[in-house]
Amino acid sequence: MAEMTIGVIGGSGLYEIEGLTDINEVRLETPFGAPSDAFITGMLDGVKMVFLPRHGRGHRLLPSEVPYRANIYGMKLLGVQRIISVSAVGSMKEEIVPGHIVIPDQFFDRTQGKRASTFFGNGVVGHVQFADPVCPELCSVLAESARRAGATVHCGGTYICIEGPNFSTRAESRIFRGWGVDVIGMTNLPEARLAREAEICYGTVALATDYDCWHEGHDDVSVEAVLAIIRQNVAMARDIIRLSSGSLAAQPGCGCGESLKYAVMTDHSMIPQLTKEDLAPILGKYLS
Repeated sequence: MAEMTIGVIGGSGLYEIEGLTDINEVRLETPFGAPSDAFITGMLDGVKMVFLPRHGRGHRLLPSEVPYRANIYGMKLLGVQRIISVSAVGSMKEEIVPGHIVIPDQFFDRTQGKRASTFFGNGVVGHVQFADPVCPELCSVLAESARRAGATVHCGGTYICIEGPNFSTRAESRIFRGWGVDVIGMTNLPEARLAREAEICYGTVALATDYDCWHEGHDDVSVEAVLAIIRQNVAMARDIIRLSSGSLAAQPGCGCGESLKYAVMTDHSMIPQLTKEDLAPILGKYLS
């Protein structure tokens, strides 16, 4: 059985993991270009970790510019079996107070088609199940770890992903609330979709930073306000990662690792050789 490797994709404010030992910096090239930055590998309490800052060190990449395919492909190359996504979000519900933690179990896509959202194409067609877009086993561990870290945690809920980089208009924010979403962000799609195609468990630790602009009793969202809450929440996120690592060291009991078992529709003999080579880390076991 392969050693468990946990990946962490850090969002706004989380650019490193404290407590890592045996640290190495790994730069990769992929068929989908270069990832956001170098991957940082190491050990955290005896568990192998791979960390990547989603927006690059120094926060250089817009949400639409993040090379999502390269990031997830790189995680796959490095043996990652579970990904913890840490993301700053706006709260769309009164009870989700800035500073609270949300572990979403659903996503709603409001991006605008600017982001490549699948590894398929170039002669191979596949369709994965995405009705339940996060790993329930991973999310359960994240929620329990957040409680142990002293956070106020909301388990479940819908994350609406907008294109950005602008925050919502007041009309958009009110409409989104009417749809029943819980938090709003700019990055977790297509990230979650690609993780499913790569057969990697995926879960989000969403750090609520503000009330977007719908809440008449609070100031409209601003970068200054977001950063202030992020600074408070980053330490909490690091604690959640550390507390989760031990519980996630065992092999998964979910079905995420077989998401592609019946997904490929194309006759294997018709798939171009270059596509087979490019997707070998993801599809190889099904095409041999």
